[in-house]
Amino acid sequence: MAVAATPALVERESFLAGLREARREADEGGGRLVLIGGEAGGGKTALVRAFAAECEGSTRVLAGACDALYTPRPFAPVADVAAQIGGELAELLERDARPYEVSAALLDELRAPGTMLVFEDYHWADEASLDLLRLLGRRVAATRGLVLVTYRDDELQADHPLRVVVGGLAGGAGVERMRLTPLTLEAVEQLAEPHRVDAEQLFHRTGGNPFFVTEALASAGAELPPTVRDAVLARAAGLDREAREVLEAVSVVPPRVELALLEALAGDAIGRVDECLASGMLVQEANTIGFRHELARIAIEESISPFERVSLHRRALGALRAAGADPARLAHHAEAAGDIDAVLEFAPTAAARAAAAGAHREAIAQYARTLRFGESLPPVRRAELLERGGHECYIADRFDEGVKWLEAAISIRQIAGDRLREGDALRQLSSIQRCGALTAEGEETGRRAVELLETCPPSQELASAYANLAMVALNNNDLAAAVSAAARGLELARRFGYTEVVVHTLNTIGTAELIEGNAEGREKLEQSLRLAQEGGLEEHIGRAYMHLAEIAERNRDFELGDRYSGPGVDYCSEHGLDLWLRYMHVYQARMELDRGRWKEAVEAIPPSVTNAGTPLPRIVALVVLGLVHARRGDADQWEALDEAAELAAASGELQWVAPVAAARAEVFWLTGSAGAVAGETEEALLRSIEGHAPWWAGELACWRRRSGVEEDPPPLLAEPWALQLAGDWLGAAECWSAIGCPYEAALALADSDDEAALRSALDGLRRLGAEPAASFVSRRLRELGVRGLPRGPRPATRANPANLTAREVEVLNLVAEGLSNADIAARLFVSQRTIDHHVSAILRKLDVRSRAEASAEAVRLGLART
Repeated sequence: MAVAATPALVERESFLAGLREARREADEGGGRLVLIGGEAGGGKTALVRAFAAECEGSTRVLAGACDALYTPRPFAPVADVAAQIGGELAELLERDARPYEVSAALLDELRAPGTMLVFEDYHWADEASLDLLRLLGRRVAATRGLVLVTYRDDELQADHPLRVVVGGLAGGAGVERMRLTPLTLEAVEQLAEPHRVDAEQLFHRTGGNPFFVTEALASAGAELPPTVRDAVLARAAGLDREAREVLEAVSVVPPRVELALLEALAGDAIGRVDECLASGMLVQEANTIGFRHELARIAIEESISPFERVSLHRRALGALRAAGADPARLAHHAEAAGDIDAVLEFAPTAAARAAAAGAHREAIAQYARTLRFGESLPPVRRAELLERGGHECYIADRFDEGVKWLEAAISIRQIAGDRLREGDALRQLSSIQRCGALTAEGEETGRRAVELLETCPPSQELASAYANLAMVALNNNDLAAAVSAAARGLELARRFGYTEVVVHTLNTIGTAELIEGNAEGREKLEQSLRLAQEGGLEEHIGRAYMHLAEIAERNRDFELGDRYSGPGVDYCSEHGLDLWLRYMHVYQARMELDRGRWKEAVEAIPPSVTNAGTPLPRIVALVVLGLVHARRGDADQWEALDEAAELAAASGELQWVAPVAAARAEVFWLTGSAGAVAGETEEALLRSIEGHAPWWAGELACWRRRSGVEEDPPPLLAEPWALQLAGDWLGAAECWSAIGCPYEAALALADSDDEAALRSALDGLRRLGAEPAASFVSRRLRELGVRGLPRGPRPATRANPANLTAREVEVLNLVAEGLSNADIAARLFVSQRTIDHHVSAILRKLDVRSRAEASAEAVRLGLART
């Protein structure tokens, strides 16, 4: 890595010290991944380059950067590293390897002593590169390498994919986070002093942003530019025309341009490169030239006349085409050049390569690019692209988009009279509708697909349509219909050797049997997983893991969950299976809740469940949050549970309706509104009985009994609920304890009139922090004449010198992390208005005027996480 000269670093010594310490720990055998966040222009690149300069001679530095292309190349930063070292890494990229293969090669490099890997601008990372970062973060501690990753944290919304990855890596072995703060007024004064500039005015106009400050000062004493754009253009104006042509040529090839390509773009002006380097606007890294900062590149690119910009992109396209460049780069320049034929040539190839690498979001973008320019394509070709893009939308959990694409494809197939392809497109649409919570529409579309395909000769498409109809029935909890449709698909698939359909139907049948309590279903589900693994059927591997986790959560089978949840999360993450991954995470969260690990349950919920896409995983997340808040005695449990009820009602599926009804029944009971339980649970209980759902039926019946509803127990119940409803509270408690559910075990004991059992229940509930339920038990004991009971824990507001509630401490920690109120609301699944109230209360209690002062005060009082 060639390190360009950088201005003296100001107020960055503590960050450099942190990097030195990370390097020392890596050298001693404990690899480190340092995530360096900060605003655009915050000095991240300058810091990394200064540190690399320190390490020069003793450290091998492998460096790469993410693309600022309209649609980035898969593994863009790794491609830069591969260009440095070649070998296995270059071969893997050439054959469109998956993230886990690429990460294995990089980890091998990091095992060599004295190796530092630098990835810059990860806020632009493609999906494959994001999966790669997850893998590196999990395994870096087992190496001797140092990985530095820079990103703009001011551009990460709550649902930004990188925020999800960074959140998932938090607290991992060998993973550290570092956030660069703006310069203080004192630092700006130090920098401005030689230039005789009004430092205070400079500070206020730039906000202390190091890049803005540096660019403004580099304007050679000119009047202070009001924006950084003006600062960059003012600096460029000091160069002659040919040098500015070099800047313009470099600006249209993000993030850096190869020297050979720059020569083709700049022509005779190429001789002015040294002048641009000397000015400090451009920097050289190996055989590439780029801007010192992306903001400068954007400012220059936007200043180019439209005609000249198109001309530059055309020249770039021609040169890169001749060099056999990556299709994603070619498609980028083709679109910018308005070259329709080139877009249609390269974008579909880029889409297919992105899909093969597990970069499904990038594949969608490339298919969308093709379709924007593809009005002249034959209808059949457009339909094919729409179907492929729709499938990518399905995997990436972008259902609204996928529905539109498939509806357009179906229309084309219908006009063409192609019943086989129309039926298959209908089957795909049904899959997206049912997974996107459009249950009724998915069922109707699935039936249309089967009816149409049954008019054609037997085919894989018909077998797949049966398999899809089976899933529709399973989601409706119509288990008999699910098994029947799956059996039809399985017979056809086995007759013609359609392995993928065999895998799909075995999965559905096994899941249905396990829901009904038939243990043989586990073998079918595990056989589905094995066959999928043998055949390399990635989506079906992810689906099998997801259903195994669902059954584990649904049936409180924690052995099954422990066996498959972790590997399932890793697999779905590594292979870009966003849809399945969201389900895996929330099922893990629910299992943590049921095992009494409430803190871990909340932490297991990923920010991604707030994304656009299917709302169904969000229901589980909201139920977990609502129950944790209610069981701890927090005041804001209803906001989560009200939203969960709305989403569950919209889906109409029992698998969402029943758990929400049970959660709301519990909270009504905990908050002294037991009279509302009967109406809240009646329909869900009847549907659970009809749908042979013994765990849900038992839970709902139990809450009705506790709330004073006198009725016979349902006929089919899971064992602990059956014991409880039969009055065998001790047997129920022992059963719950054996399963591993301490909260339910304590509540079972709480149903008794035995003093020893009630005392045991009280102890168990207080160990969990379940004070509302503990209060019920205390009251029962006092009614029995027991005196001298120990008092519960003191209120949370007394646990800290600022008198903040537990929720306010939680919000304060997120404020200290730099999150906005909107981001905090998304993280905690509450409205922004609620967070606004919390923040106002925090500022008042801490007697401070700003969020920054609140963060500092939290550190002083020991309230902030470190």
